[in-house]
Amino acid sequence: MRVLVTGAAGHIGGYVLDELLAAGHAVVATDLVPVEDPRLKRVHTGDLQDAELVAEAMEGVSAVVHLGAIPHPNLPDASALFAANCLTAHRVLDEAGRTGVRRVVAASSLSALGLAWAPTPQSPRYVPLDEEHPVAAQDPYGLSKAVLEEIARATHRRYGTDVVCMRLPFVGAGERLAEHLTEVAADPGGRNPGELWGWLDTRDAAEAMRRAVEADLHGCHVINVAAADTASPVPTAELLARYHPGVPAFAELPGHTGLFDVGACAELLGFVPRRGWREP
Repeated sequence: MRVLVTGAAGHIGGYVLDELLAAGHAVVATDLVPVEDPRLKRVHTGDLQDAELVAEAMEGVSAVVHLGAIPHPNLPDASALFAANCLTAHRVLDEAGRTGVRRVVAASSLSALGLAWAPTPQSPRYVPLDEEHPVAAQDPYGLSKAVLEEIARATHRRYGTDVVCMRLPFVGAGERLAEHLTEVAADPGGRNPGELWGWLDTRDAAEAMRRAVEADLHGCHVINVAAADTASPVPTAELLARYHPGVPAFAELPGHTGLFDVGACAELLGFVPRRGWREP
């Protein structure tokens, strides 16, 4: 099928392009910066806040992978960050629905829960966290991802578009991942204990998105996609006792078991992330 990838020049975007192309899909790309790849059918360069650009990019596609967004909360103008992420999400999903695109896969974030980046630190209600965990977003980035998920539900209600929103943790591979692991190892609580040491190999993220494009599913789904282990060398039980004492655990958490439930990902996509960073 022909798939539009927004935010194609980003870290995840490059892996998604490779994954879709290797599977035989035709790919259209858009980003703020030019995407130089002769394998692509079309490239549109510009801001997704531009309705005309979104309409042009959407022509002739049957699925969309929406990655285009400000990917962190570290901007001086919090309101501008929130507004940009929400507007671009609505532009893309509403245009997809209006023009009859059958499937949208959107990059949400585990930050939508409100634990990561929270100005007022919070602990989870329970672990492992599933998709039913209450949302209590405070920061503009997490709040924009919670709104993305509501836009997805609204798009399905209005147009019948099938949407999969993927709640992602830190995503990395190669040097990017190595730097992250070094930082977490140096101080497990210093970066952001609200992230719950979640991470995902970028190759697994790309495969999950490709599978979501191809899957035989209907409706609007929000799913966790995270590695089976944590990013910390400290055992999971010790991390919880140190940084989130008293949080009930509804499953055994031996060794470095991750704190996010990916059962919905396995059920809907027939896939769970399989790459870890530790030596066997």
